[in-house]
Amino acid sequence: MAIEKFNIDGFTIIRKLGTGARSTIYLATDDVSGQMVALKSSIYEKPEDLRIFEQIKTEYKVAKIIDHPYLRKCHKLIKVRKFLKVRQILMSMEMFHGQTLEKTKTLSLGDVMLVFRMVATGLDAMHQAGYIHCDIKPNNILINDSGDVRVIDLGQGCKIGTVKPRIQGTPDYIAPEQVRREHLDQRTDIFNLGATMYWAITGKKVPTLIPQANDLSSLTGQKDCPAPNEIHKKIPFGVSKLVMDCVKESPQERPNSMPEVISRLDLLVHSIFGKRLGGEQ
Repeated sequence: MAIEKFNIDGFTIIRKLGTGARSTIYLATDDVSGQMVALKSSIYEKPEDLRIFEQIKTEYKVAKIIDHPYLRKCHKLIKVRKFLKVRQILMSMEMFHGQTLEKTKTLSLGDVMLVFRMVATGLDAMHQAGYIHCDIKPNNILINDSGDVRVIDLGQGCKIGTVKPRIQGTPDYIAPEQVRREHLDQRTDIFNLGATMYWAITGKKVPTLIPQANDLSSLTGQKDCPAPNEIHKKIPFGVSKLVMDCVKESPQERPNSMPEVISRLDLLVHSIFGKRLGGEQ
């Protein structure tokens, strides 16, 4: 439902687009540039909101370092102070008219592979710049009607080799090394990507190491996970194999780099569309 237009620190708010982790995103116009933007706003209400502030600042920093067509761009970061303390953070971002992968209408297997090839290409750009995303999941992949893609929410991004002081990630897609608070690298994103692909083609989720009821004794290993082609017989073995390789518990057993994943996706895309064309002749 639309709301009445109002102004907020250099932006004219048109309507609310949605809410996130203690933040609100608006469709807005930048009063200086006249550009239509997505404006993320977070207001300090309690001490834990400082983590949200840090994530927004991280997203802005990483997005300004890496310029890639499949990564959503961030334009401005504004800190609103009161009595010398930051009480609100605003970040203007590229307005991309699309839906999350989770809400996207049914895609063919070939189209799903093309989407993940674009996502993998955007992630590779992050890796080449020395950063990893750390939170790839269906809600962080936007797709528009033309099939174009944006990877969003870089707020948990960090430099390759980082050991985070606390567990960060989304339980259904989190890599084992994120839960164990070990060194993170490009293979962490490969796990997150693989877990997201698993969900996209099976409708089910990969068992992860997130403790049940904070029971740290459960961090002993992943539960058995059936391969996608065991769930749906029509899924090609090559697709299933790539996904299962990406979600190996040990990073050393996964593909070593995103270009390796992209190369395998290319072969699968060619195979899928080649068969389709062959069938039409």
